[in-house]
Amino acid sequence: MRCLIVDDSAGFRDAARAMLERGGISVVGTASDGAEAVTQGKTLRPDVALVDVDLGAESGFDIAADLAEQLADTAVILISTHDEQDFADLIAASPARGFLPKLALSPSAIRDLLASA
Repeated sequence: MRCLIVDDSAGFRDAARAMLERGGISVVGTASDGAEAVTQGKTLRPDVALVDVDLGAESGFDIAADLAEQLADTAVILISTHDEQDFADLIAASPARGFLPKLALSPSAIRDLLASA
């Protein structure tokens, strides 16, 4: 599985990359904002994109919608340090396959979410 990580925290991107790659998920790219996410997505064609809900001035929900529209073969998963219930309505309205809390993020959690979606 090929993954793109979209998060404005370089520290989180690095930690998530290391953890996912140890679990057999190839992180093919990272992005810190929406424009970079779309560019990386079009170039790299990942199987899954992990998109932080809160990207500073940008909304991860908007970026998830852009990625889902422009990269039909890429599954988008929203991630956040916030609780899923904080965003339940926005997640439900989003084209994303689902949501994972950052603390629960793991290769198996990604695979399980994609298998159930």
